[in-house]
Amino acid sequence: MPALLTICDQALGGSESREWTLEVSAERITVRELIRSRVYQEVSDFNTLQPQRYRGLIQPTLTESRINAQEQRVIDWKAQFELACNAFEAGRILILVGDQQMTSLEAEIEINSSTTVTFLRLMLLVGG
Repeated sequence: MPALLTICDQALGGSESREWTLEVSAERITVRELIRSRVYQEVSDFNTLQPQRYRGLIQPTLTESRINAQEQRVIDWKAQFELACNAFEAGRILILVGDQQMTSLEAEIEINSSTTVTFLRLMLLVGG
């Protein structure tokens, strides 16, 4: 049975944050499934609506951006999903469910009406 959860995007360094709702396939999912659902939805929305700016978890690669600048902009959700999983495993993205930090792609999340998931993007320091 599908479930709804609140997604909150934040980045360290005071940049913008946003909150939105994501429908997932079950009331119990893994972190990997959460990332997949999120990336698939935001890439599908972008590819359909074609807004000026892509506001996803992971930004397209430089090569993909250059190609998209010359023709209709289409982003590959599978590539974005892999990049997002890699960023999570490398610690560039933290995922908090309530106040609990998820540490594994296989960790399970139980979703109820009050579940809030925060995706916190860490910014790399120049020269650091």
